[in-house]
Amino acid sequence: MNESEQRLYLIKALLSERSEYREINIPSDTHGQRMLLRSLMNVRPPKAISPEFQEVQDAYLQKRNAERGIVRLEELEPIQPDLYLWRGDITTLAADGIVNAANSGMTGCYRPCHNCIDNCIHTYAGIQLRNACEEIMERQGHEEATGTAKITPAFNLPAKYVLHTVGPIIYDRVTKQKKAQLISCYESCLQLALDNGLKSLAFCCISTGVFSFPNDQAAELAVQTVKKFQDEHPGAMKVIFNVFLEKDERIYKDLLR
Repeated sequence: MNESEQRLYLIKALLSERSEYREINIPSDTHGQRMLLRSLMNVRPPKAISPEFQEVQDAYLQKRNAERGIVRLEELEPIQPDLYLWRGDITTLAADGIVNAANSGMTGCYRPCHNCIDNCIHTYAGIQLRNACEEIMERQGHEEATGTAKITPAFNLPAKYVLHTVGPIIYDRVTKQKKAQLISCYESCLQLALDNGLKSLAFCCISTGVFSFPNDQAAELAVQTVKKFQDEHPGAMKVIFNVFLEKDERIYKDLLR
């Protein structure tokens, strides 16, 4: 199958899973089909899928991820020893691990084509990621606590693993407890990465954006926590601060330079 044939196969397979999708028309253009496929993947609940579907999906996503461009750690310049600042799409980064800002349900974002990092990571990793997260949550038997983390394979992403952490939500002001929870997110991910033999880890800006943690305070806590870890474990972990917004890039540059 070529990419177009793969995409149509996946769309039709997902549409056939639910009777209410029977009236949905498949767009004729590439962009429309890509958005429909992403939407169907986003809303699909965790459940088994056929080996044939998985094989086609994996081939399709690996081709799409290659087309979007893969960024390797050796292409980046450290801003300090073992510390990197990189502005870009974390789903294109070929680090040992990337950090996902997850919610307490841990199975991803179910809003079609939502532009949050949780949605993007699940979209380009494939449906296996949601299923893997669901298995973890079923074994755990309760929602993930704020400040903790879990690790899964990254499946079709260029990274090897995804570390999912639940950051604090700011409703009115930043309290000592919220700061401690955010610090715990970074500590939990770093320790989990160390325990699993990872040598490089890319952090997104945990709890900023819709979780409303002030960007400058969040970055300051992130840098302090990571540098403390690296001081305690010299040479153990290369850390990339991955930012998406220009203002976050400026904040981290000021902190690291």
